[in-house]
Amino acid sequence: MAQWNQLQQLETRYLEQLYHLYSDSFPMELRQFLAPWIESQDWAYAANKESHATLVFHNLLGEIDQQYSRFLQENNVLYQHNLRRIKQHLQSKYLEKPMEIARIVARCLWEEQRLLQTATTAQQDGQAAHPTGTVVTEKQQILEHNLQDIRKRVQDMEQKMKMLENLQDDFDFNYKTLKSAGELSQDLNGNSQAAATRQKMAQLEQMLCALDQLRRQIVTEMAGLLQAMDFVQKNLTDEELADWKRRQQIACIGGPPNICLDRLETWITSLAESQLQIRQQIKKLEELQQKVSYKGDPIVQHRPALEEKIVDLFRNLMKSAFVVERQPCMPMHPDRPLVIKTGVQFTNKVRLLVKFPELNYQLKIKVCIDKESGDVAAIRGSRKFNILGTNTKVMNMEESNNGSLSAEFKHLTLREQRCGNGGRTNSDVSEFYLTSFSFFRSLQTHSLPVVVISNICQMPNAWASILWYNMLTNHPKNVNFFTKPPVATWDQVAEVLSWQFSSTTKRGLTIEQLNTLAEKLLGPCVNYSGCQITWAKFCKENMAGKGFSFWVWLDNIIDLVKKYILALWNEGYIMGFISKERERAILSPKPPGTFLLRFSESSKEGGITFTWVEKDISGKTQIQSVEPYTKQQLNSMSFAEIIMGYKIMDATNILVSPLVYLFPEIPKEEAFGKYCRPEAQPDADFQEPGCVEPYSKTAMKIFGNNQCYTYCAALNPFKQD
Repeated sequence: MAQWNQLQQLETRYLEQLYHLYSDSFPMELRQFLAPWIESQDWAYAANKESHATLVFHNLLGEIDQQYSRFLQENNVLYQHNLRRIKQHLQSKYLEKPMEIARIVARCLWEEQRLLQTATTAQQDGQAAHPTGTVVTEKQQILEHNLQDIRKRVQDMEQKMKMLENLQDDFDFNYKTLKSAGELSQDLNGNSQAAATRQKMAQLEQMLCALDQLRRQIVTEMAGLLQAMDFVQKNLTDEELADWKRRQQIACIGGPPNICLDRLETWITSLAESQLQIRQQIKKLEELQQKVSYKGDPIVQHRPALEEKIVDLFRNLMKSAFVVERQPCMPMHPDRPLVIKTGVQFTNKVRLLVKFPELNYQLKIKVCIDKESGDVAAIRGSRKFNILGTNTKVMNMEESNNGSLSAEFKHLTLREQRCGNGGRTNSDVSEFYLTSFSFFRSLQTHSLPVVVISNICQMPNAWASILWYNMLTNHPKNVNFFTKPPVATWDQVAEVLSWQFSSTTKRGLTIEQLNTLAEKLLGPCVNYSGCQITWAKFCKENMAGKGFSFWVWLDNIIDLVKKYILALWNEGYIMGFISKERERAILSPKPPGTFLLRFSESSKEGGITFTWVEKDISGKTQIQSVEPYTKQQLNSMSFAEIIMGYKIMDATNILVSPLVYLFPEIPKEEAFGKYCRPEAQPDADFQEPGCVEPYSKTAMKIFGNNQCYTYCAALNPFKQD
């Protein structure tokens, strides 16, 4: 079954995540219209090869034209209009940058695959534990039971209110009847009072006693019901919603995808409906009290406190239910949310987790920035920003596929505003807040703090700030966090580092790879668990003997993996992070020609190399390495093709390949042959005469555009990188 068709069959919570993948940069409509063709293209290769990207882009425009012709024959005016608009947008934005759209599509397809895998795994686990396939924790089962209990008690209260109203009507009728007859003005103990009148008065007193008793019962039960609502509301807002927000933070920095909000919305809506019902009942008590009251009336004594409590509960529930469903993010960098570049479009989405149709188009939302931290920013001479674009919208139920009340801001940009003493920093931590007008004037929510940059080269350090912040705090407004950044433990850092790989590839980091990284950060240690790492050590200070920090080095490796060697990484062919001692230990017992792939420790921009086993003339085992291949070299030829064509000069001046088996014992052709283009295979008889010792020579030919270019890399087999 086609990938797009499989996605359409997922549960709502997964479909909501799918919708978040798409924006104007790559509209979901286009994904729908051209699903089979899109899935048949090699977008990952196009993302790294401009000539292929150009070809695929023009083919894409051709496919759009064909689809437009089909809609024309079907007389589908709406789809014709949408497709024409999409084509114009793609041409204006990507005609000169075809690799950019290729990267976006490749990323979306990969995220779709991850989503399918997550859904499949969850379904299998859920079916094993729950035959219904619905995974609900014991705490959530208790919560649902409590909500059902509240709904039942509210309905029971409704019946008692009707009983009270009927009883009061009877009492009121009899009271007014006696009063109109003038019998109430007589002395009850007087001789003139007839026996019938005394009996009526006794009945009236009994009715008043019953009325008072029922009123006291109702206000007592209402007070208990409000306490139960308060308890459930705290569970919802302080636990379930807080957990969701924390999971959202984790998902923002590469952790497991956050769960859908639909279940929370159902719970909160149920509680809100019950609260509105009980508030109407309290108002009804006020009406009944105005008609009939007496000394010691429990409604007079307790109704004001009940009304104050229910209003407070409902107001706080609505405030908590107003959330940022999708944090600020630039569409061109979906894997790095919360980093915003000035002048570049970003998006975000808010949602009210109360599904009341009467609120549709009633809440006007405005996006602002730094409401509470602006003065502090001005004092410290930092930067201030203005939000440009459509920053005001009305929440509605049409923008969401599940009918939730939401507002999505798709066309926002930041412009810097000079302030204070003109101070300037490379990046600033800011926050967005969103306020509503009209229906609930006090409704407000905050995004997680964002880092604002003015140049894309600041992205690595900005992303490091986002990682550090969201790893160590769940406070949404702690913009002074980096005045004195707290330390992290290695256990925390290790998990986040692994997420940086698993969130954009199919593979996270192994324990052995993480231990190698720990050694680079902390030095040799028997057990790194619990070891502390400072912000400066992680991101600011240069590594020992290097002219760059740990994070700059690692971030460039992540970029290298995503753009140039993703398929090999996903296959598990790249050992990546391994110490030289460990490398020698595992290769030495292996036969000559065994090799492994690892990342360069000396290349700031990110490099990958291979190390192999060979025997010298005396038969002694030697461990040799090639100088690292960088992004610049990998732009010209894929790493798989480099491995397949790599040769060195042997003692008889014959070009031979020293690479035979990928560690532990996978034949080279089996591992890398499928990633090589037939026309790019090297000419075994070609030799470049211009290289001299101490570098051994290798040569291959690169073919492209019907031309042949000579490629010669000076490689030092004796250099250990």
